[in-house]
This record gives sequence, C-alpha cells and structure tokens, in this order.
Amino acid sequence: MDSIDDKPGTHTHCEIATQTMGDTAITCSLSQRQANLTKRVETLSSIANAIRSSSIPGIRDIVVSPDRVTVVYDPLLIDCLTSLEAKIHTALMQLQPPSTGGKLHDVPVRYGGDTGPDFDAVCRSHAIDGTTLIQLHTEPEYLVTAIGFVPGFPYLEGLPKALETPRLSTPRRHVSAGSVGIGGSQTGIYPFETPGGWHLIGQTDINLFNPINSPPALLRPGDRVRFHETDSVNMAPDFRAAITSECVTPKNITILQPGLMTTVQDLGRSGFRSSGVPLSGVADRVSAMLANSILGNPENAALLEYTLLGPTLQFQTDTFIALTGATDDSLATLRPLRVRRGDTLHLGHAAKGCRGYLAVAGGICVPPILNSYSTYAPAKLGGYGGRSLQTGDQLAIGNPLVTSFSTTWSLNPDAVPLPANPCTLRMLPEGHLSKAHQAMISTPMHVTAQSDRMGIRFSEAVPPLSATPLSRAVLPGTIQLPPDGKPILLLCDAQTIGGYPVLGHILAADLPRAAQPRPGDTVCSSETTITEAQRLLRHQHNMLATLQQGINHTLDLAEKAE
Repeated sequence: MDSIDDKPGTHTHCEIATQTMGDTAITCSLSQRQANLTKRVETLSSIANAIRSSSIPGIRDIVVSPDRVTVVYDPLLIDCLTSLEAKIHTALMQLQPPSTGGKLHDVPVRYGGDTGPDFDAVCRSHAIDGTTLIQLHTEPEYLVTAIGFVPGFPYLEGLPKALETPRLSTPRRHVSAGSVGIGGSQTGIYPFETPGGWHLIGQTDINLFNPINSPPALLRPGDRVRFHETDSVNMAPDFRAAITSECVTPKNITILQPGLMTTVQDLGRSGFRSSGVPLSGVADRVSAMLANSILGNPENAALLEYTLLGPTLQFQTDTFIALTGATDDSLATLRPLRVRRGDTLHLGHAAKGCRGYLAVAGGICVPPILNSYSTYAPAKLGGYGGRSLQTGDQLAIGNPLVTSFSTTWSLNPDAVPLPANPCTLRMLPEGHLSKAHQAMISTPMHVTAQSDRMGIRFSEAVPPLSATPLSRAVLPGTIQLPPDGKPILLLCDAQTIGGYPVLGHILAADLPRAAQPRPGDTVCSSETTITEAQRLLRHQHNMLATLQQGINHTLDLAEKAE
C-alpha cells in the first residue's frame, strides 16, 4: 500500500483522517474542520494525548499544530503503515472529550523603550498612541496553537485586527530573550536570544524553556496566555545558566584552528519536537555511524562534524581516530588511525562532499542535554557550550570500549560512496501533482552558498503552490516552497513548525546523501512510492548491519592478537 491519504476513522467525538507525510510520519486531522479555533486546538491536543498514552512502539514524536497532529515514527520499527494506522485508530477509540481550556498563564510585559524597539513604529502604522496599543494587546486571552520555530516559542492566536502587523522585511540578527512581538495576525514570546522577524513591542521575564524541566517548554497547545503591563521587568532568565557546558577532565584535544562549522554531534535529540526542539545531530547519519563503528564506539557516541574545511587538532594523549564523509584526499579514511600525544592533525579542505566526521575511540565527552550530545547552535543548546568550536577550546575523550586496533585494514570506499555531482534524491510528493512538483522533478537544482544545517537552498524557482496552509509540523527531508519560489530542503537543524507550502519529502534513506552536496553542486529529484522508500531504507539498514558485523570481527581479531 503506497498511501493512506485521507483515510477517515470515526471516533467517539469526531471523525479523524490520517495521511502519510513522507516515509517517517503520519498526520491526523479533523475530517470536518471546526470553525472555532479554540475547540479545534483542544480536540487536536486530546488526539495527541490519546496517541501518546497508548505507547505505540516505534513512535518517536507527536507534534500539535493548528490543523493537525503529526506522528513521527521510526520506519525500521514499524513494519507496515496500515498496522500503525490501525494502532492509532485503536488508541483514538479511547479519545476523551477535549478539556475546556488549558492552563492560563499570566505574563507581565514592560512595553516600549529599549525593550520594545518597534513599539513606536507599530503605533504609527496603526495611527494609535502607546496607551491604546497596550490596551489592545492586554485585553485578549490568547490561545497557544503550537510550539515551534525555536524551542519553547509559542504561536499565540487572538491578536486584535487593529494590531495585525506584517513581519519585518529584514529579520533582526539578534532578538533578546523574553521579547514580546507581533508577526502578522499572531503575537509571541522569544524564549531566548535568537534571530527573528517579528515587531518587538516589549519584554517579559517569563522563562519559557528550560531543558532540566519535564516537559522543557512551559507552554503547551491549548494553554492560554494573558499579558499585563508592568513597570519593572528583568531580563528573562537564560536556561543555559542552569546547565553546564564544561566537559569532564582531563582535556585531551586542543583546537588549534576550528575549521568551518565544526560542532560536537551525535545521532540527534528525538522525542522533544512537541516542545519545539529540533532533531539536530549529524547531517549524514551513515558516515557518522561508520566512523564510530570503526573504533568500537556506540553508534550514538559524540563525534565532530565539520563543513567543507576541517579543523586542526592537537592531541594530548595517545588514541585512535576514524575519518569518514568529506575529507582531505591526503588523509586515510574509513579505517582506524593512530595518533600519539603531541601529534597535530590538519584536516584541511574537503576534496569532495560537504560534511566530514572525526570520531575518537571513547567518543567526545560533553554533558548530555535532553538525552543527546548534539549541538543546536541557533538555541546555543548542547554539544560544547551550544556552539561551533573555536581556537583554544579543549575537548575530553571518554573511556574506549576497544583498546587494541589494527591499522592495516579499511572499509571499501565503494560500499559507502559520497554522492556524485549531480546528486539524485528521491522524494515522495505531497498532495496532488502540480506544476511545482513537475518542475521540481524535471529541473536540475543548484545548491546556494546560503545553505546550512537548517536546510539546502536552491537557486532555481518553480511555479508557486496555490495553497497557503496554516503552520504545520515539518521534518528533516521536508521540501518547503517560500514565496520566492525557490525550494528549501530542510536538514537536521530545521525548525519543528513551518508555514510555507510543502512540495514533498526526501526519503529517509536519502537524507544522509542530502547532507553532502556542496554550494554550486547540482541536485536532481525523482518521484517514488512509499513502498519503495521503505524497501530502500531496509536495504540501507541491512548494508550497515553487514558492515558492522565485519568491523566487529576485525576488532575482535585485533584484541585477541594483542
């Protein structure tokens, strides 16, 4: 079965339609859309709670957005989509009537001045004075319809039409933590310092996100928010003050030159999308997993990822490393490499491919944040201080599981080749095929220099989509179409909620390859089916398992020889 699109099921309180979203998610939406936004969000929250309480094996995340619930699953643990769909509908047979209103949060705001740099501009655009703006903004009781954009950020509906203000034409590079803003017909609160394009009218000291809390986000869809004016507001507390970014001692590696976007990563931060926390982790899972496997590390051990230009490292201890992905041609890859105390390793420019990986026997030692070592730089979350590495940083190495290595072997590069240029990525289109879909499939796309871990941006435009959907869950692999018509392929650091129309989704099996095209490279798309997508992912999984068996055998022989 290649699709379960628009397959309805009748439940106690409503009729729910399920629809595939690529090969890693299913959406649940109301067959008959409720006009009342509050009732709709309350119903969707009840649906999410019912699915969450069912503890269906293989479900990784559940995200509520204004018009649907998105269920993210592991396709390697879900044998059949129809089976998952049946389990979801069974869970929804226990659906309880939606609660009448979530928790009410009172939020103090200091309006205007330095804390609200756009306050006067909003007044002028609507021909009102400051007192009127404050009165209009504090009168409503706002509804939290979704959490996303960045961790803990609430989308608040209920803004009076008299205050609706288009987003800034050029987003600010820095928005202070606690800033209260207006974006179109919504208002919202920035949980921490981040770029942003909303008009800032004030500031609160409410702490919206803290990873040591469970859940880490203060607000949930269905909650309500009421603002009130105050004369005194301190800076919103930074959650990073509650956690440490310091590694354990001793320090084993010194960064002499950081390279480009060199970060500590693992396989990602799953299970927190409902709080607006993206997956993050490595962009090329296959290369990263092989680097760790070669050294006998757990597949989720922390390692270094860099983009185009690798770092220069000095080692303060004897150890072994492995290099995979995009690397300097002068260095050996896909094998254990011995480094000794005092050695300097210069990774240099990648000869082909975009992202390279360096694993160390024992893994990089950093504190886990929300069950992951990965770095999410936009929120300064996880990894080494939540940022890319800098000159002078020092890293610690964990205790290796394997202590004896043979350096005379390597994996066959043909078993795990970097994608050629042009790179072909297979996709599952969303909705009915349109001129935009046809153009995406038939037009070679070129990667721009504006691409990063959040997404690949293409230089070519395709015809627009007529739909202007509500904000909804998006995933690594989702292809969005912004107003300029130039598609964006979302990657590992992509936001959890997006408002652009969606063209389709790159297959889970092809996402590692999507991490490797360089600026200027060509990417071609081809259409496939969900049955083929699942077959390809199982094939990839089996290939990696076979390689793992061979690596384990080689490591065992090396230890016995010792």
